[in-house]
Amino acid sequence: MLAYVDQPDPVPARGMVLVQIAVAGVNFMDIGVRQGMAWNEVPNPKILGVEGAGRVLAVGEGVDGVEIGQRVAWVYAPGSYAQKIVIPAASLVPIPDGIDDRTAASVMMQGLTASHFATDFYPIRPGEIAFVHAAAGGLGLLLTQIIKLRGGQVIGRVSSAGKEAVARAAGADHVIVDTDGKFVEQARQLSGGEGVHVVFDGSGPGTFQGSLDVLRRSGTFCWYGPVLGGPGPIDIMSLPRSIKLGYAVFSDHIYTPDLLRARCARLFGWIAEGQLKVHVGGIYALADAAKAHVDMASRATTGKLLLVP
Repeated sequence: MLAYVDQPDPVPARGMVLVQIAVAGVNFMDIGVRQGMAWNEVPNPKILGVEGAGRVLAVGEGVDGVEIGQRVAWVYAPGSYAQKIVIPAASLVPIPDGIDDRTAASVMMQGLTASHFATDFYPIRPGEIAFVHAAAGGLGLLLTQIIKLRGGQVIGRVSSAGKEAVARAAGADHVIVDTDGKFVEQARQLSGGEGVHVVFDGSGPGTFQGSLDVLRRSGTFCWYGPVLGGPGPIDIMSLPRSIKLGYAVFSDHIYTPDLLRARCARLFGWIAEGQLKVHVGGIYALADAAKAHVDMASRATTGKLLLVP
């Protein structure tokens, strides 16, 4: 159960920074934590949320390069569903003046994840065809745009006809409306009968076989999204058409503070140049975080959901 409660203000220790949160992002992993699928080593009650943007209020001893009053964002700081939070200085990135707080918070986890998928895990090349599940979600919309930036083509899958226009506005070349996992035949037709070069699937075990079937020879399967569960044991000798299968985790993309700042700077640059647009699908008061979770779990939302303290 989510509850809105008062707690004492945190105090920054050595190497830490106290931030006034302006906006926090909502992610499927937050639902997983609430349901006991993660963070089980952290005793209850615990504060959910891992990403956001805000302004520095105070710095602890030994902190360099972070100033009081500076606008900053972060991608993994447990306890971000709050008004104030203490974060390691190395986990913060500066927000450029031309980027507002809501935009910055919207691209931290999902933007860095999409960047990892399309530029590192599988570097999209011009003319290649990608299949993107949940193409109207926050991650799917950013991933579609980055694939298009790199010259790729996108076949997007959405769960309702009402989401089709959102996916197309992000640049999807084709959109398949499907709730039953019956997308393979249409996708293969749209890819000239050969199948796609890469599939990005975070929709859970129900689409796993279909994602295998939609790939061409030597295609790549990018699996993500642990909250919805995995496909179970896999016999590697049963994998068809010499495909490559991997589990992509964005933290492998930003495993040092320098990489975090560089990857965020690239995202902010794309936004400033108008090449990457953020679609915010819902803004909720922090006290209404439970409603945000219900709406996200219903799969009725599009784009990024945000909480404002």
